[in-house]
Formats: sequence, C-alpha cells, structure tokens
Amino acid sequence: MDEISFSYLNKLAEQMITISSLLGGFSIAVIANLLTSDLKTKLNKYFVAASTLAACFFLITVFAMTNLLLKTTTGFPLKVDQSSLEIPKLIGATSFYLGIISLLTLISLSGWTKSKKLGIFTTTIGIITLIITILMTGI
Repeated sequence: MDEISFSYLNKLAEQMITISSLLGGFSIAVIANLLTSDLKTKLNKYFVAASTLAACFFLITVFAMTNLLLKTTTGFPLKVDQSSLEIPKLIGATSFYLGIISLLTLISLSGWTKSKKLGIFTTTIGIITLIITILMTGI
C-alpha cells in the first residue's frame, strides 16, 4: 500500500476538524435542548444517549485530527514518520464514523416521537443516508 503524503493528510485532517466541530456543536446543542425539556419518555433517553455519543465522538475526532494536523504541518519541531501517524489516523477516522452513526441514529429516532409512519420514514432516510455516506467516503 502506498504511503499517503503529509500534504494530503494535512488537508484531510483540516476538513475533518471543520466537519467534526460543526457536527459536534450541533450534537451538544441537541443535548442542551433535550436536558431542558420536560419530556420524560424512554425515547428521550435514547435521544440524549445518541446525542452524547455523537458529541463525544466528534470531539475525539477534533483532537485526534488536530494531532495529525500539527504533525503534518511544515515546521513541526519533532521528527515524524508514517508510523507515528497511525494512531491519530485510526482514532480520528473511527470516532468520526461512530459520530456519524450516532447522529444518524438520533435523526432516525426523531420521527418516532410523532407517529409510526413518520418514524418509519425517518429511519429509512437515516439508513439510506448512512449507506450513501459509507459509499461516498470509500470505506
């Protein structure tokens, strides 16, 4: 397998930091909204759990990719080789996809608060979105 250039990894890390910051912030806003609501349903507990997982996974991605970004930026003061980038790449990518799955779980569950028909619709759209996301990111 060919090595990925530092330049490419740097740009990839930059993009993942931006996306994860946005989605993590959204997830945290959902948590805050849910915690201040008066809903005491079992479904609300799943919403809080999915939002919390999404926010945490996206935060992990931000820090892992920041590590990768720093190490692949010209002028980094320590010697860096491909093997020292494996852990931040693995942790960052894994937590990014787990964050997406958690966020899509939240979206998929949202319709069930209103009706069975809407629940089936949002779940179907969530699954389709997950499949397309996986296909477009080349996993």
